Amino acid sequence: MVEQIFVNLPVADLKATIAFWRTLGFDFNPQFTDDKAACLMLGDRIFAMLLVESFFTGFTGRAVPDAAAFAGSITALQLPSREKVDSLVAAAVAAGGTAPRPAKDYGFMYQHGFDDLDGHIWEAFHMAAPPPAA
Repeated sequence: MVEQIFVNLPVADLKATIAFWRTLGFDFNPQFTDDKAACLMLGDRIFAMLLVESFFTGFTGRAVPDAAAFAGSITALQLPSREKVDSLVAAAVAAGGTAPRPAKDYGFMYQHGFDDLDGHIWEAFHMAAPPPAA
């Protein structure tokens, strides 16, 4: 069983990225934050390591794709209400992100998302009930 999760994402401008996420109401773990990386606290044991691109490539040995042009992942964040979903997306857009995809209501689940300053896709969703049985 996994005890924690650290998603690692490359960013072009770490200071702007930190300001973006702070505007959305999130904070950072100073123990894992410096001029090359910032540890975004998404939950008690859920983190995103936002790494300056040159630092990120030191771990991968691979080029960093343009996340605004290529989708490599979607990070989904479960929130306690539809209002929190809409509020987070609105705050992300106000802070410089984009919301290029419309909100979707599946009855049991409501989702809407945004792209951050680097084009990474974040889906915010509220699950009103368990998904229907297959």
